[in-house]
Formats: sequence, C-alpha cells, structure tokens
Amino acid sequence: MSSLRRADRVSAILERVASHGSVDAGHLADEFAVSPATIRRDLQVLEDQRLLSRTHGGAVAVDVAYELPVRYRVGQHREEKALVAKTVFDLLPKGPLTLGLTGGTTTHLLARLLAERVDLTVVTNALNIAAELALRPRLKLIMTGGVSRTQTYELVGPIADQALMGLNLAVAVVGVDGISARGGLTTHDEIEANTNATMIRRADRVIVVADGSKVGKICLAGICPVTDVALLVTDSSADPAGVEAIRRAGTEVVVAGGM
Repeated sequence: MSSLRRADRVSAILERVASHGSVDAGHLADEFAVSPATIRRDLQVLEDQRLLSRTHGGAVAVDVAYELPVRYRVGQHREEKALVAKTVFDLLPKGPLTLGLTGGTTTHLLARLLAERVDLTVVTNALNIAAELALRPRLKLIMTGGVSRTQTYELVGPIADQALMGLNLAVAVVGVDGISARGGLTTHDEIEANTNATMIRRADRVIVVADGSKVGKICLAGICPVTDVALLVTDSSADPAGVEAIRRAGTEVVVAGGM
C-alpha cells in the first residue's frame, strides 16, 4: 500500500485494531510504506487519546467501547460515504430550500456539494459544516449555538435545542452511528441524540445518511424511531436483512449504486 496521509493512516490502524484486537508495528510500517518511527508516533498519539494501548512491538484494543473522533472517521468507508452524499445531493428538491444538517462525515461531504447551490438556507449545529459554508455568498447559513462536542464538532445541549425550536425546516439530513428497524436512529452520546431529535421534529421530511456499516447497528442513545424517517440513503455494503427490515417498517430506502 502506498503511503497515506496521517488521518487516513491512523483511521486504518484503528480499523485493524477493532477487527483483529491487536496490530504489529513492523507490519503496519511495511503496509503503509512509512518508517517504524512514524508508526510508533501514530500509536503514541492514539494511546494518548485512549483509543488503543501500546505494547512492545505494536498495540492492542482498549477494553472499553469508544466513539471514534470525526477527524479519524473521514478515512473510513470514504467511497461509500461519498456515493451516499452524491445520491442525497441529487435527490434534494431544486429551488428555494431550508435544509437542516446534523454533524457527521457524510453530511460534511454533502455540505461540500451544496456549497455551489443558490436559494439555499442551511441550518446546522456542526462547526465543520459551518466553516465549509460560511464564505459562500449565495447561500444563507444559520448556526444553532450550543456546547461543542470535540468528537463530532457538533454544538449540542439546551442552547442548540432552543435555537432549533424556533426554526422550520423543509428537509433535515441526519447522520447517525446506527440505524435499525428495532433500535431506530442511535448515536453514542445522549445529549447529541436529544439535539438531533429536536432538529428532526422541526423538519417536514427527514433523510438519514448512513454507510452500510451503520445499518443494523444499535448504539447507546436513541434519537427517534425509524418510522420518523422518510428516507434512508445507504450503500450496497449494508446488510440486506437490515435494509429489508427498515423497508418493512415503512421507511423508503435508497441504496446508492444499487444492491
């Protein structure tokens, strides 16, 4: 494998730790075409953030479940997320539109596509999405305020909720950590879940963006039932049984690229 930029490399390291329970530093250096010293620095950074534990010659998974910070999620399932974002971009109504965007890597990719649209008002609680759109003169940007979550760049809590309660959205595009017919929409943090639920309640139509790895997954904090969602856009890596269960619950599912 050719040398990757650091964010993609550490994301790949974390995926391997999650899949195999441990990694060997020498093998990683060969795989990513970097020096052993570079891999050791990567592992040290990840250990400092308590995302793994270093060992002699490598690293092992930590015992507790964790939420991967968004800056390391960008490299995960990149092609699938880009395909989902482009599909949603094509499905959104043309002309004047008031659009809500929660935080997340796929919603951020969608925001980049939306940057050239006109007659668009974007309401978001995500700092990285706001930074993407703030200098675009042809669209209107509204931020919620709130308390920043470093893992997701989202503003959450009562201040964000209160701001959203005063707004009306035609469409909300929501990123999740898990979606299933049984568990509905879920995420890792209960305060974030409540703010996302508030945005959903203010929208006439709710679209969930989730790469296939999130379909069928249930995380700690519930956002809303899947029946509150008009459309799920995922990709062909999604579990077919999970997709079919969501369809049977009454939610339309579009599989980007076909299934």
